[in-house]
Amino acid sequence: MADTHTKAISAAMLKLLRPLVRVLLRNGVPYGVFADLAKRAYVDVAMHDLEVPGRKQTFSRASVITGLSRKEITRLQKIDYPKVAESADRYNRAARVISGWVRDSRFNDGNGQPRSLPIDGNGPTFADLVKQFSGDVPARAILDELLRVGVVEKQPNGNLRLLERAYVPRTGEADKLGILGTDVAGLISTIDRNLRCDPDLAFFQRKVYYDNLPDEVIPELLSLTTEHAQALLERLDGWMSQHDRDNNTDVTGTGRRCAGVGVYYFEDEANLEEPS
Repeated sequence: MADTHTKAISAAMLKLLRPLVRVLLRNGVPYGVFADLAKRAYVDVAMHDLEVPGRKQTFSRASVITGLSRKEITRLQKIDYPKVAESADRYNRAARVISGWVRDSRFNDGNGQPRSLPIDGNGPTFADLVKQFSGDVPARAILDELLRVGVVEKQPNGNLRLLERAYVPRTGEADKLGILGTDVAGLISTIDRNLRCDPDLAFFQRKVYYDNLPDEVIPELLSLTTEHAQALLERLDGWMSQHDRDNNTDVTGTGRRCAGVGVYYFEDEANLEEPS
């Protein structure tokens, strides 16, 4: 049984790592850097997620769990790795502004199409939008971010036009790589929960997949996916915003949860044989 389990997780890891390694190698990340990051992730999980209740986690126990020496764990803890909080906050604020632009009747044309907005002045403005959906962050900072990633453009009359109904950077490889971290982490966290929890408590995790589709039907499939997935996400976004304390100060309740739904399309050449 243990051998079967080990083989299953090893096969799953190879499937998971191949597309990740393609991204890493195309972006000039050598194995040594990946190995150090993997070690640091092992240490972080051992130190913070696998603590014994009521006892402070120690380097000695983390060493036993991870197989790394205490000296190596000490070295890794001293390295200043990039922080994700700042980029995640920027992403979330920009996404909330776009969401409000799409669904709030003050900032769309009544048919669900985002209005062209002046930066400030009378009537619905971009400054009003930012104040409503991004708190005390200056409108100029949000505008610079949306212009930088290519989801907003300035029109000749000075008004702003929304080019995307979601925060999907058109420019900047670094921004797209940042989304890799948040989106893939969310999917893996759901899979991890579903492996461990009672089936009745499992999170929704489904896909539809066929491996013998002709090339000619793919454009229509992509179009259908984009249309229906975007409609679903906008509907869920509207519901969630009504229950989020940052958007609705009248919401009551206990605790603080992060929750979301992700939808993605995938496509590749059929490969009926696993790489050796």
